[in-house]
Amino acid sequence: MNKVLIIGAGGVSNVVVHKCAALPEVFGQIILASRTKSKCDIIAKSVNEKFGVEILTEQLDADQTANTVALIKKHSPKLVINVALPYQDLVIMDACLETGVDYLDTANYEPKDEAKFEYKWQWAYQDKFKEAGLMALLGSGFDPGVTNMFCAYAQKHLFDEIHTIDIVDCNGGDHGKAFATNFNPEINIREITARGRYWEDGEWKSTDPLAVKQDFDFPGVGERKMYLMYHEEMESLCQNIKGLKRIRFWMTFGEEYLTHLRVIQNLGLNRIDEVDYKGQKIVPLEFLKRLLPDPGSLAANYTGKTSIGCVIEGLKDGKKVRKFIYNICDHQETYKEVGSQAVSYTTGVPAMIGAKMILEGHWKKEGVYNMEQLDPDLFMDDLNKYGLPWHVEEWSSSVE
Repeated sequence: MNKVLIIGAGGVSNVVVHKCAALPEVFGQIILASRTKSKCDIIAKSVNEKFGVEILTEQLDADQTANTVALIKKHSPKLVINVALPYQDLVIMDACLETGVDYLDTANYEPKDEAKFEYKWQWAYQDKFKEAGLMALLGSGFDPGVTNMFCAYAQKHLFDEIHTIDIVDCNGGDHGKAFATNFNPEINIREITARGRYWEDGEWKSTDPLAVKQDFDFPGVGERKMYLMYHEEMESLCQNIKGLKRIRFWMTFGEEYLTHLRVIQNLGLNRIDEVDYKGQKIVPLEFLKRLLPDPGSLAANYTGKTSIGCVIEGLKDGKKVRKFIYNICDHQETYKEVGSQAVSYTTGVPAMIGAKMILEGHWKKEGVYNMEQLDPDLFMDDLNKYGLPWHVEEWSSSVE
């Protein structure tokens, strides 16, 4: 019986647990752990009501390796699915190494005291996992994750050479709040306020935050203004897609969102360093997180769709080709299915599928891997089976 330990109890975890519970032949037993056990209990109750599956819940402070080691030893899972905060990635990887368990996450490690998004810390575990005969699968979400698979699929089936990739991400939904983030506010705001970066001709180039923008017609949503940002999947894709000359990442934001973001920055509420307040040390961004709506609470009233994909240009049979591979996901439909909004759903479903690939032996390798380093075909088939159908179109216009 395959037993998995899922760490984290936010919106993405809710999706992962529901989707895993729906496949008892793959996920025989599920243990769900988080710092706040009551959040785990709420998810477990929902799963039991939908599928009649019992989820074991545990309290876990995953900031400490010893705590995670003890919990893994208690339950002896075959795989740890990390959907906690990215700050905890290395601690959980250390616990997996100590206990001999495979590892999967959806987002790369970042230091708590610096807004720096890089894979170098996790890639440094390559030899440790290889020598231990274990696998660490990095970034099995949507972006990173599915977008990496879109590129791997394109490289395998649609192109002889890929020259440019533009990853385009649009949330065309409306949650009815004046300002809210669709996933953890700390991570979201740190990411968006960082300098933009893209890879071209073998080197990284940078821009001021959100300084480069253009309109794009997103399938299922329509025309939206998107902004050039840095996103972690580019760091591995630029190494693993042969012949690549340029890769960029774009995300849409509404004017109201950007106005609130500017106010937050002007007031210093996006700071991640400690400040003194009445004898207490507080981090402004952590305080702001407590004031903003929990991303999981947005789901019930969310309307509209997400539209995310990759515009890929290159050569096939000596001719220039431009393809768009994408998925459209409806907020209301995902809420009906698992009680989550589409941003959580598009991350949680690929985490389940990545775990399924490992447990079924399709991707069982030794070492640390990014998604595009693995065969995309079965994963892409499962996207269609489990709620994230994808489409490929000839695309008429390039991204400027």
